[in-house]
Amino acid sequence: MGGPSPEHDISLATGSLIARHIDRSKYDVREVSIPKDAKWEVPNNIDVAFIAMHGEYGEDGTIQALLETVNVPYTGSGVAASALAMDKVKSAELFRARGMSVPDYLSVEYAEWKIVPYKTVGAVRRFGYPAIVKPVDCGSSVGVTVVQATAQLADALTTAFSFSPRVMIQKYISGHEVTCGILDEGGQTKPVALPPTQIIQRQAKFFDYSAKYTQGATEEITPPRLPLTTIQKIQETALAAHRALGCSGMSRTDMIVADDDIYVLETNTIPGMTATSLYPQAAAVAGIPFTQLLNKLIQEAITRKRHA
Repeated sequence: MGGPSPEHDISLATGSLIARHIDRSKYDVREVSIPKDAKWEVPNNIDVAFIAMHGEYGEDGTIQALLETVNVPYTGSGVAASALAMDKVKSAELFRARGMSVPDYLSVEYAEWKIVPYKTVGAVRRFGYPAIVKPVDCGSSVGVTVVQATAQLADALTTAFSFSPRVMIQKYISGHEVTCGILDEGGQTKPVALPPTQIIQRQAKFFDYSAKYTQGATEEITPPRLPLTTIQKIQETALAAHRALGCSGMSRTDMIVADDDIYVLETNTIPGMTATSLYPQAAAVAGIPFTQLLNKLIQEAITRKRHA
């Protein structure tokens, strides 16, 4: 847990909660807090690493590659799937190629914006406002802004570029905000879609950093107040995204239900596991207590390594 990303503190909260709920009758747990400078040593004699790191270093394939070099099994997706899911532009391209609906978007490099800003402004006008401006490779809605007009675009890009050299500008889709987790135990067991959650904002305009980690900031309804056929389609879409990226263990895909369609926003390969997090809440609704969920993820990591 921890690491150099802007989500360092959330990762510590996730890691601490996981450590408290792992079955101590089955496992000897060692907490490894990686500082923001990312200088640390992999402990010896580890059977499996439970990765509780969000964003850069934890979700982009870096820590996964490091653990593979020292032959330590780990929870969650592998190097390639992690890196692909973390890149919002590349994953959006893949989702579209697999027939999923994705809101219109464009990718902007920092150098391009500084040299020819008018080009970006003109490109955004193709799909209009409001638009979402976000770093390409951050999670937890870090650096994300809803832009209502051209006059707000420069400030939003400045914020996003402070977290990443690449930014995604995406058409804002008004509709029901939903998310759906996947539990993938591997082996002969097929991935299972957990009950989706509908997210209704009480304060923010979208599911931003504060809304995600502040008790009471949102109303979260599991399963959603939507037709059964829509709920099933949400689950099917989350499964399709999980499989398209090649994820393992777990994932959670964020979507918007609008205009009789489901738009995929992004897939998280290491969903939050704090007291307000959606993935463990959905598992609980599915009849999987938190400790049992953690055990399933640990066993999947061990089994996957055994068959590698």
